Amino acid sequence: MIYRSKAPLRLGLAGGGSDVSPYSDIFGGAILNATIDQYAYCTIEETFTDTITICASDLGEEKLYTSGYKLPIDGQLDLHKGVYNRIMQDFGIKKPLSFKITTYCDAPPGSGLGSSSTLVVAILRAFTEWLNLPLGDYDMAHLAYQIERLDLGLNGGKQDQYAATFGGFNFIEFHENDRVIVNPLRIKRWIVDELEASIVLYYTGVSRSSSMIIEEQQRNTQSGLLISVEATHKIKQNSLVMKEALLKGDIVRFAKELGTEWENKKKMATGITNDHIDEIYNAAIAAGACSGKVSGAGGGGFMFFTVNPVDRFSLITALNKFDGKVLNFHFSENGCYGWKINEK
Repeated sequence: MIYRSKAPLRLGLAGGGSDVSPYSDIFGGAILNATIDQYAYCTIEETFTDTITICASDLGEEKLYTSGYKLPIDGQLDLHKGVYNRIMQDFGIKKPLSFKITTYCDAPPGSGLGSSSTLVVAILRAFTEWLNLPLGDYDMAHLAYQIERLDLGLNGGKQDQYAATFGGFNFIEFHENDRVIVNPLRIKRWIVDELEASIVLYYTGVSRSSSMIIEEQQRNTQSGLLISVEATHKIKQNSLVMKEALLKGDIVRFAKELGTEWENKKKMATGITNDHIDEIYNAAIAAGACSGKVSGAGGGGFMFFTVNPVDRFSLITALNKFDGKVLNFHFSENGCYGWKINEK
């Protein structure tokens, strides 16, 4: 039997950073995000070889291990091994498993689309299909968060795991003690179409690690650095304003508030923007973009811009002068799911 899964990547529309501890624990966080038709994929093939093969085909990495209750966390394919280790620990598996797992992702690591967390969700979903694990959506998202942030010690927020699990447009609230509430938004079809026509998604060509930026955000909150904390307050409030604009189909207001979001986001940590990002942003505005921001922690990865649809190709032409690329996309309604294939 073969077990497969796919989980959607997300655009962080507003509130990004307010989901990062300790800010979310002290003040509460609020995020507006939406999943897109870019995915992380996982396939598990049960074998009877007393081995575990892990293959990240998009990264060109493959490792072979002897089956055991715990795989070494050593910097090589740790997301995969972290999921396996936690499943063996939490779900009473009686003997080590034997299988080959293959993963790949439509976006590169460091994309700002939540690719690492989305991959963890996809891996968990494939194991759930295989082992019939008792995981609902909230359980899966929370377990994915624990694996990545606690077990593996990787810095980041909480939004990506919930976006990948639930899918669609969501307004997500973050409270102390890791309490999360996902509020799915019922966006009318014409509003989604207008938003798609009004957004240009652009990959800067620079993959970055979000860890250092997030560490700085955490230090700024812990030390009470006023400019950073106040900026986070403002982007959290902005998520409420942008949610209302989106529900009402007021894309002009949505675009204006996105610009405010970006100005505040840049105050949260020094590495969020740089000369290259600023150059791209300024060129986009000069070509007719209303506003824009980096998706994710910042420093590189994907940016997206709002634009009057009639000026869309003028913006694309301006962006094509840089080394990155424009990515056509659509918003995705579905969250992570899995299925089985009978081998014959």
